[in-house]
Amino acid sequence: MKFRTNVLPAEQVYAILANERRRHALDGLRSTGGTVTVNELSTLVAGRETGESPPPTRCRESVYTSLVQTHLPKLADAGVIAYDRESQTIELSKGARDVGLYTEILAPGGATWSELYRALGLASLLVVLAALLDVPVVSAVDPVLWTSLALGVFAAASSAQLWVNRSSVLRQLRLR
Repeated sequence: MKFRTNVLPAEQVYAILANERRRHALDGLRSTGGTVTVNELSTLVAGRETGESPPPTRCRESVYTSLVQTHLPKLADAGVIAYDRESQTIELSKGARDVGLYTEILAPGGATWSELYRALGLASLLVVLAALLDVPVVSAVDPVLWTSLALGVFAAASSAQLWVNRSSVLRQLRLR
């Protein structure tokens, strides 16, 4: 296993996230999941800022200018995006994960959703292994039933996450 040594420092992540337009740009890039043009990204960001689809031309032009002159170079210099000035295309790079860790939404109880899923996965694995290894009480229930219960808990957690985050999900769907 190889560990990353080039993690973005917290101060740099905070500087990136300090600007709302950069946060909207990163959210827009995450929601598309691939390579986008500066025009496409400026339309996404302007739509998020105004709540209109399509956004007003003047707002989109203003966003385009600030992205090209300020925000995209800053994100590219930090290693958060890959920005090709010639083709005017942008995509997230490995550094985006470092920034994403600071913006993860919390589950009820204060843990992040990824922490909750890791805990559920570990607990499920341990219970199923205990059933397979004939640990008293646990082995009284069939491992297939334990596995089914674990999958049900994962489905319930996923549904809860969608419910808790429904406003941001609905907002993203409206902007597409």
